[in-house]
Amino acid sequence: MPRGTRILLDKVCYHIINRGNQKQNLFLEESDFEKYLQLLKHYKKKYTFKLFGYCLMPNHIHLILQPKQSEKLIKFMQGITQTYSIWFNKKYKKVGRLWQGRFKSMVVQKDNYFLECIYYIETNPVRANLVLSPLNYLWSSYRDRVLGNKGNLLDLPDST
Repeated sequence: MPRGTRILLDKVCYHIINRGNQKQNLFLEESDFEKYLQLLKHYKKKYTFKLFGYCLMPNHIHLILQPKQSEKLIKFMQGITQTYSIWFNKKYKKVGRLWQGRFKSMVVQKDNYFLECIYYIETNPVRANLVLSPLNYLWSSYRDRVLGNKGNLLDLPDST
């Protein structure tokens, strides 16, 4: 059965979720998380989008972003997942699919739910018993957003 067409809207935020194939871990070492964040920064610049929150869990990722042009969302996700997969498979001498399938994308209105969604993804490591506080998790946007670290990765929400 063919996949349905993905409907994309301009000037909206998306909550993106992508999982490891068969629930396998996507990140095995700290350098894997660092590589993904490096790629995220690269593709953010290449495809011009705003990133409002992220969390890299061992076997899945969450992103809250707003592409400048909606059709670039697919190119961004293809680029980052393909590049990371090639890098990961080469590093660990693996073959085959790293990602479960197509990424999931849900529209997030810029209202109270927008802030709740950011908080939800940033506290995911606490709910998964990886850390006691989101401040202790290095692979989410929580520390940067709360402590005001400027890494050219996060954007502040505006009225657009």
